[in-house]
Amino acid sequence: MNPNTAQLLFFGVIILIVIGLMFRNGRKRQRDAASMTSGLKPGAEIMTASGIFGRITAIDEAENRITLQTGPTSELTVHRQAISRIVTPVAEDGTSLNGEPVVLEDAGADPAFGERVEPAKQSDEDATRRSGGGAAKGSGE
Repeated sequence: MNPNTAQLLFFGVIILIVIGLMFRNGRKRQRDAASMTSGLKPGAEIMTASGIFGRITAIDEAENRITLQTGPTSELTVHRQAISRIVTPVAEDGTSLNGEPVVLEDAGADPAFGERVEPAKQSDEDATRRSGGGAAKGSGE
């Protein structure tokens, strides 16, 4: 086989691999966008691209606008494409409590403001290791 032909064949294979990876990444992005769109429902907590957190109160499909409740009395209207991620999705089974959708809560959530949390107990070995060894315990001076 001619060296030029082998080189041309090698570059052709590389180009085909790159094109295949591009198609695969495009499909993955489409799947992620579809799952994000299906998760945008009233009651879901989201984060915008600018870092604003809020709960969806209304969705206007015709105008591609989403109304967010960012505080007790404040609401923002943002474009649908400004949503970067869903923080807390709405329950899939459609359950509601007093007419409001039930939102799935994070099991490892931080404690509420002002709530006391007991610190984890330290073993004697951990305390000795953090204090700089055994010199602090048994120096006898």
